[in-house]
Amino acid sequence: MHTRREGGTERHRAMKFTDSPVIELQVGNTRLSLQQDNGSMHVGTSVWPCSLVLVKFLDRWARPHGPDRPNNPYADLLDFRGKRAVELGAGCGAAGMGLYLLGLADIVLTDIAPVMPALRHNLKRNKPVLHKTLKTSVLYWNNSDQIKSLNPPFDIVVAADVVYIEESVRHLVEAMAALVKSDGLVLLGYQLRSPEADKLFWELCEEVFVKEKVRHEDLHPEYAYEEADVFILRKKKDKDGEDEL
Repeated sequence: MHTRREGGTERHRAMKFTDSPVIELQVGNTRLSLQQDNGSMHVGTSVWPCSLVLVKFLDRWARPHGPDRPNNPYADLLDFRGKRAVELGAGCGAAGMGLYLLGLADIVLTDIAPVMPALRHNLKRNKPVLHKTLKTSVLYWNNSDQIKSLNPPFDIVVAADVVYIEESVRHLVEAMAALVKSDGLVLLGYQLRSPEADKLFWELCEEVFVKEKVRHEDLHPEYAYEEADVFILRKKKDKDGEDEL
């Protein structure tokens, strides 16, 4: 995630999920404990609701808890066995840690350098329940060398609440396209933060991805916030079957 905040501190207050310094998140049989700092200069040190909505949607349907149930529409899509993943704008690490607990064992959590202390603190805080320290990497979306150093492409790109600054949107979409496999997917937790960023983001996505909006009734009933959505993005193919970008 980026450091610029439109409207400064007031905008940060409007975006935050709760004032509580610690957020508890149940994933399967495990409880994550996420420490946040709403007073920081960086929005990535707060826990945003879209990350919780995304994790709990996956907790409802993904392996190892969901696919053996009858009539699971996401059984194949969310089979994480043997998959590689990268998270963009990991922040406090809620989505990345949640996905790891749901079977996505090979995942790297990325964010900008100033957010890394908060991310690493939460990974250390939750090491007793994760039983390992997850991989992290500094990533600025417009830095091609940092993108290449992650060794793409990935089966899954994860992002939650990362569209709020118009100037960063093009870099975000280009990074997603560069990181995901041609037959991979982007799991996106989304909430409208800026009309300008929202408009540009979906215009650019239309050039590269096919989007599927998860039905609201398929979200976890306790985390089905009216303003938050989950999207699944897949790369478009041209008439020869090649990636559009």
